[in-house]
Amino acid sequence: MKSFVCSLCHNGILGGGLYLDSQSLTYKTNKLTVDKKYRNLVLPMQEIKEIYQTKSDIFNSLPKAERMPGALELLNQIKEDNLIPVVVTGSGQKSLLERLNRNFPNIFKGELMVTAFDVKYGKPNPEPYLMGLQKAGVKANEAIVVENAPLGVRAGVAAGIFTVAVNTGPLPDKVLLDEGANYLFHSMSDFSKNWKDFYQAIK
Repeated sequence: MKSFVCSLCHNGILGGGLYLDSQSLTYKTNKLTVDKKYRNLVLPMQEIKEIYQTKSDIFNSLPKAERMPGALELLNQIKEDNLIPVVVTGSGQKSLLERLNRNFPNIFKGELMVTAFDVKYGKPNPEPYLMGLQKAGVKANEAIVVENAPLGVRAGVAAGIFTVAVNTGPLPDKVLLDEGANYLFHSMSDFSKNWKDFYQAIK
């Protein structure tokens, strides 16, 4: 085991894909929860930048979120075991990534972060996690994915990586397990307390 790939989700958008090239972004979905006029939407790059800036401004105006209990302790143990922490996030907001580095100093490296701008297809497509493997220089059987969202779990499993679900929200455990999670913890603190035993069992 060489790599530890974790996901960072902050907006919970479900049921679609963002397809990015140098000129435009296309959002495609077949979900009935999205109005028809927004399906297969293509936006020019300038409009994408304006939307992202507005989203960032709103995000930065909100009260600063507290660090998830147990997360730093878990990450420190992971580094002590010489695993490579990699962030895989659907966000591309610079402010979010800066906040990540403030909350978890000396844990993550910029070159080991996969953001919305590194991939063509977002979760549940496995591409973000496959890119994480590529950046870390490891194979799927040398990594662990940690996820708290059903589509993220599905992406990790589809990438062929041992996937741990951490149920940090109101979802029933079954929702995460049904997506194929290999293991489930009920909080980051729970995972942190059990890291040594867990890691010994899967090495």
